[in-house]
Amino acid sequence: MTAQSIQNQIEALRTQILYHERKYYIESQPEISDGEFDRLIRELVHLETAHPEFITLDSPTRRVGGEATLGRRAQHRGPMLSLDNTYNFEELGDFDRRVQKALPDQPIEYVAELKIDGLGVSLLYEDGRLVRGATRGDGEYGEDVTANLRTIRTIPLRLTPVQPMPTVVEVRGEVFIPRDQLDEINRQRVEKDEPPFANARNAAAGSVRLLDASVTASRPLDIFVYTLSYVESIEITQHTQALTLLAELGFKLNPETQLCSSIEGVAEYCQRWTSQRESTHYEIDGIVAKVNNIQQQQELGATAKSPRWAVSYKFPAHQATTQIREIGVQVGRTGVLTPLAVLDPIQLAGATITHATLHNEQDLIRKDIRIGDSVVVERSGDVIPKIVSVLAEKRNGTEKIFRLPDECPACQTSVQRSADEAAVRCVNSACPAQLKRRIGHFASRNAMNIDGLGPAVIEQLVESGKIRDIGNLYTLEKADLSELDRMGDKSAANLIKEIEGSKAAPVEKVLFGLGILHVGENMAELLMDSFQSIDNLASASAADVESIHGIGPRVAESIVDFFREPSNQDFLSRLRTAGLQWSMNTNEAQDTAQTFFAGKTVVLTGALSQMTRSEASERIKSLGGKITSSVSQKTDFLIAGDSPGSKFDRANQLGVSILTEEEFLERL
Repeated sequence: MTAQSIQNQIEALRTQILYHERKYYIESQPEISDGEFDRLIRELVHLETAHPEFITLDSPTRRVGGEATLGRRAQHRGPMLSLDNTYNFEELGDFDRRVQKALPDQPIEYVAELKIDGLGVSLLYEDGRLVRGATRGDGEYGEDVTANLRTIRTIPLRLTPVQPMPTVVEVRGEVFIPRDQLDEINRQRVEKDEPPFANARNAAAGSVRLLDASVTASRPLDIFVYTLSYVESIEITQHTQALTLLAELGFKLNPETQLCSSIEGVAEYCQRWTSQRESTHYEIDGIVAKVNNIQQQQELGATAKSPRWAVSYKFPAHQATTQIREIGVQVGRTGVLTPLAVLDPIQLAGATITHATLHNEQDLIRKDIRIGDSVVVERSGDVIPKIVSVLAEKRNGTEKIFRLPDECPACQTSVQRSADEAAVRCVNSACPAQLKRRIGHFASRNAMNIDGLGPAVIEQLVESGKIRDIGNLYTLEKADLSELDRMGDKSAANLIKEIEGSKAAPVEKVLFGLGILHVGENMAELLMDSFQSIDNLASASAADVESIHGIGPRVAESIVDFFREPSNQDFLSRLRTAGLQWSMNTNEAQDTAQTFFAGKTVVLTGALSQMTRSEASERIKSLGGKITSSVSQKTDFLIAGDSPGSKFDRANQLGVSILTEEEFLERL
């Protein structure tokens, strides 16, 4: 085949894949099976790998791999102004009267839209291709988050052609996480002893602003585009016309948007959605009303902060008053004690609320929360109910001050308090409450991935004494499991098979599964890249661990303390004997010792044209190199692609060796 025919084939594949992405992710009308779609992706990856000279940034294979450029400012083509808020229909009517006064004797139409509770972003397209995505920021400048926004499947990398085709388009949208997905994310975070996201907005904002775009890609982010904020070479006269154009260009729009002939129609829309707000699969916190006519919008203008042609109607907060029956204590995987308020049951935001988190002892003291207090509980889009305030005027003198105990409620070991952190900890590694959480973490999907070893099974195994530490998992027999409630012979056999199969998990998964304080998935990979085996890490000093770029004294001390603990040494020995992967592949380590990148610390910056950044990172790590995210004096090489940014300047300042993409490929 000629080069031109190969390029044509690649382009045809991209067009086909982008079409099916739109049908699946935006229109919810898939025309092919998941397997067929995956086949198209594999075919495109194969062609692009064989012919990297034809790779472009708008290829569907490039969604993950760009470098997050957090901190880099991006100027919006049109200002992203905030909206004035109204809280009742009288204030909504006041807004309409101001509009009517400014536009006398003119018919006014409004467009009413659901106000999504997420993160506002702008997307800039030039010649039909996504060139930049940014957060709202101060309204004039936002933060460049292009690499992370590319990972969202409902954001088109290339616009669907229309006639006439606008040359430059900037749109506004709201990135969000669906309700059910947020519940699952928080469940996983709690399992890892990470703080759960308080609400959908925090979850979306935190996911978009991650330094690692591959982690953003793992989050179930979605978007609704709601405004055409800037356009060249095409004239738009109404907001509804702009929405039609946005849909034709391939953007995902909220289907509940409604054209209203008067403010009364907007009020009816607000009233309907106030009662139906829990029916959507995404969080909404109000309604936005916009004057439909673009010329009228321009005549109305804007203040320094807000447009005069649009307003937000905010839903009443989900609040209720109840009483604290008692305050209990939960013990997490790392021994952290967390106070939990037990409430008189109340109905709030479509759910029966019986508990509210108090975060930590300092939060409890600051709000002066006592057992027996009447309190205001809020769940305004929040996944986890929180106590907003105490109704101190209702106290009758029977209320009791609560403080976290000096002994762990699960094992009666003295707790540890530190001036360095708010957390109060149980330091007993044999604590049954911690053990249940640790086993759950060890068996989780991102660690050893033992399917079937859920909370109910773990509870029974620990309470019956069949498991006293993680090492006991690999001595369990089918008969041990068959004795458990709701565990038949077939389920027991399947779980034994899962436990046995987990022995093949790579060593970095084993290390992460151990649940060492401050050692997450990426840290576990970094440690194994450096030490090659758990035994080497276990015998390392704090100074040895801290010498690795990206690891500080707090993490190093935590790792050393873990391996020095006698009870940990005992169960680690049993895990090793059970046959778990305890080191990197020896042959692979010997092969990489002679490579250019072996033992070197490498930073990637800018856009690579012939592979994704994640692919480049994997190649370097396979050759013995270490990938870090920031340039320092410990950096051996900076690999610079297109538009390298501040890391390039920093490398020059420090005298770090810089490789172009061509030089990098030669070294490979």
